[in-house]
Amino acid sequence: MKTHEFNDPILTTREAAQLLGVAVSTAQVWMESGDLPAWKTPGGHRRVRYSAVMRLVRERVASKDEVKAARPSGTAELATEFLPAAAPDYPVPANEAQRLTALAQSGLMDSEDDAAFDRLTWLAGHATACPMALITLLSAERQWCKSRVGVENRETTRSSAFCSHALMQDEPFVVEDASADPRFADNPMVTGAPFIRFYAGYPVRTADGLALGSLCVLDTEPRRLREREMRALRELAVLASDEVQRRA
Repeated sequence: MKTHEFNDPILTTREAAQLLGVAVSTAQVWMESGDLPAWKTPGGHRRVRYSAVMRLVRERVASKDEVKAARPSGTAELATEFLPAAAPDYPVPANEAQRLTALAQSGLMDSEDDAAFDRLTWLAGHATACPMALITLLSAERQWCKSRVGVENRETTRSSAFCSHALMQDEPFVVEDASADPRFADNPMVTGAPFIRFYAGYPVRTADGLALGSLCVLDTEPRRLREREMRALRELAVLASDEVQRRA
């Protein structure tokens, strides 16, 4: 930890992540998105002021308090999986507390199969020629598939979910070769069934813009999607969001 003349320490990304109680990768995403103001040294390393980190800590605490205050009196406490993890080993968005509350209120986790969502996953796989397509929902503990094509297991741990990364951005999250990507090379879904190599996904959002999960396609071979295929995936993710909002 380095200091400067105004006694506002300059922190590394790892030090900031420790103060925030999140993974280093999450802190990096927050820096890149501007949620955590930072800059790069001449050597390309990100640095951030202690005051900026503590400001974000206070905002996160306040958001959790707002979630609790918004819960009507007499209602049941949220299940553990709908509360932010204390020390997540996966990337989380800055609005994780609100996102999880919205997911709980949607009632979509562990809900019955729905033909409307199934049509969208089938179309996603067909439009991109990918053998696997999913509509996922992510709690603090697990990724659950509201709809799936070409994948046997209906849920995974949150820490192994590619879709955790898709929640962090508005643009598509794409991994062309997971076996060559240090973030995923040791992932159990890469080293074992279903042997994912390619992933592309868009967030699925509530009317308030909170990402509950994603619409994604996967392949067992490294690849790229053409522009028209990415456009189709984006439009289908919008339709999936519409379906979520109808049920909220």
